[in-house]
Amino acid sequence: MSTLLVEAKRIGQRRPIFSGWRIDLPESSGDHIRLRDLITRVVLEEVEAFQKRQQERLLARVLSPAEIEAGRIKGKIDSGERDLQQQVDPDEAVGVALQAFEDGLYYVFIDGVQQTNLDSEVFLQPESQLTFLRLVALAGG
Repeated sequence: MSTLLVEAKRIGQRRPIFSGWRIDLPESSGDHIRLRDLITRVVLEEVEAFQKRQQERLLARVLSPAEIEAGRIKGKIDSGERDLQQQVDPDEAVGVALQAFEDGLYYVFIDGVQQTNLDSEVFLQPESQLTFLRLVALAGG
């Protein structure tokens, strides 16, 4: 099974939006997959992770002294026990992500090579790096 390293960056900011996220790709995809299917896979994985985080926040949990101290340093101590009632439709999330790519709101790079066509096949290596580069609209433009 191949592992894909995923990160997201924003133009004009040094720190990534997120990095170090890993997705296991099924063996059935071999070393290539359509970009459309890859983006779909990433979005569905993130929706699943989001829903899991939402479930975890429903329960109040006892914090260790180290967790309390880490929260104090960040300025927020979070013990959970809240229902934000944020529902995400996985199919709609995929549709929005694919449309945003088509509209040029973000770029996709695989191992440093920009991908420009949703229906083109991309070739992955073990530990390939997938980067989403979010573009920032200029004010008044």
